[in-house]
Parts: sequence; C-alpha cells; structure tokens
Amino acid sequence: MTTLLDLEKTPGGWPVDAPARTPLQRLLGTERRPAWEDEPTKAGLAFKGFGLVAICAVILIPIWVVVVTSLSDTKAINDAGGLVVWPKSVTFVAYKELLSGGAVTRAAMVSIGLTVVGTVFSMVISILCAYGLSRRDSIAHRPLLMTLMATMFFGAGLIPTYLLVTGIGLSDSYWSMILPSAISVFNILVLRGFFMDTAPELIDAARIDGAGEWRILLQIVMPLSRAVVAVISLFYAVGYWSQWFNAMLYIQDSDKYPLQMILRQLVLQHQVPPGAMGAAVSSGQINSLAVQMAVMVLALIPVAVLSPFVQKHFQKGMLTGAVKG
Repeated sequence: MTTLLDLEKTPGGWPVDAPARTPLQRLLGTERRPAWEDEPTKAGLAFKGFGLVAICAVILIPIWVVVVTSLSDTKAINDAGGLVVWPKSVTFVAYKELLSGGAVTRAAMVSIGLTVVGTVFSMVISILCAYGLSRRDSIAHRPLLMTLMATMFFGAGLIPTYLLVTGIGLSDSYWSMILPSAISVFNILVLRGFFMDTAPELIDAARIDGAGEWRILLQIVMPLSRAVVAVISLFYAVGYWSQWFNAMLYIQDSDKYPLQMILRQLVLQHQVPPGAMGAAVSSGQINSLAVQMAVMVLALIPVAVLSPFVQKHFQKGMLTGAVKG
C-alpha cells in the first residue's frame, strides 16, 4: 500500500505519481491515464501512417512534376499536353540556356546578393535591438518594447510606405528591396526571449572581470544563442530570396530584377527574357513550360539545401526563446 512516505503529495493532496482524474472519475472512484499516455492501437498507428504518407505525397508529387517537366524535351511536353508526370527522356537544355549568362543568370546573382547583404543587415539590427531590450535596466526599455509590439498590429499601409520609400530616393535601387522589410518584430521578440534566458551569473561574472556590453554580447550571449540565430537567419534569408513584391513596386530597371521577378514574368505574364533563350523558345528548340519549371527549380534549390542544416536548431531555437521569453 502506498503511503505518504512513498509518494509526495501536491498542495491539493493528490499523489504526484498518480494518474490524472476527471471530475466524473473522481465521483465514480475510477482512475484512468490521460489519452495521450495510452498505448496506440493498431488502427491508430495505421491511420497515422496513412496520414503521413498522404501529407508527404501532397508535398513531394508537385515538386516531382516540376523537376520532371524541367528535364523534358518539347516532344515529351507536347505529348503529355503540359506537365509531365513520368519522364520519357532527360535533357538539361533548359538549365543550360538559363545559366548561359542571360537575364536569369543576372537575376540569380541579384537574388544572391540581396539575400546575403539583407540577411546580414537584418540580423545585425535585430540582434542589437533584441539584446538592448533583453536588459531590463536599459534606458526606456518598456516604452521601446511597447512601441515595437504596436507595429505588429498597426501599420501605415502600402501607399504611405511607397511614398516614404520613393520620397527618400530609394526608388529603383537595391536598398528599396532591403530596407522596407529589413526588420521583423516577431524575430526580435524571439531573440529577446532567448537572450533573457542567458544565466545572469555569467553576465555578472563577466562584468566583474571588466567586460563591457559589446564583449558580453559577442563572447557570452551570442555563442550560447547559436540555435536561435541560425533559425532567425534562415527566416530572413528565405524572405529575401523570395523577394518580388518590393521589386515590382520600386524597381523599373529590368537588369536589377531578382530571380522571383523573372519567375513571375514567365509564369503569370508568359514573357520570356530576351536573348538567346528567347530565340530558342521562339524557334521551338525549348518549350516555354520547361523554362518556367527550370526557373522554379532554381528558386527552390537554396531553401532546400539550407533547411536540413538548420532543422536541428528549430525546436530549441524557436520553442525555448518563444515560450520562456
């Protein structure tokens, strides 16, 4: 028989190791473990397996069709009446033309530059802002925090933003695709929550040794926050790589278009960039649909390559900072 010496009790008097009971179970005097602690049935396991397979199919089949169509020749696409599900022949002509130094290659280089510069710029500003807000003794800590949080719910709108960007002379410049979306308040709050989790003893010991705020941030806080920094960097990088709306609003020079704008022209407006690729499409050597799918594949590659390396940090980087912050 279990006694009070064997099991600790909660303030309510119920043993800690005992299963949770509903009011009806208490009334009837019965006990049962919560549903999530029960052993799954065979039917439940089968349903979960079927659901996972269905979700994977919904995600992977469209990607498979895009890749196969990009590797198909004109005859295979015409025989299929559009998108190709199963390859009959494999050709890399579309990729060769895209990467031959034309508009798509230039747009890819623009997107890479925007992603690198924009991610570094956004991370520097976000980290500095989050660290300052994580120190409760900083000047105007709470008013600044409330002001930032207010911008998550209230915005000026598209027209005032457009007038501001064009009014300060950023129209038709690369900075017009970086500065308007450089900061995410949500990302700052996640970083702040993680920075606040840093052990105060470490910071106090560093201050006793004479370390300033810059040294504490760079040598103590940042090394302990690699997980959240990796996750937030991926968020910013994906946002800059997928940039197209700001380019559509502020960029008039087609030589400054990022890759997503070229993809938009191909898919929505059916405009093939001028040059050798345009001539090849017009002559029928390359199918325009294969070109569209090839650009989609090129746009997917960086995210698909980077995501697995950051995946291990997602749970620690997001949940710890968000819940404990």
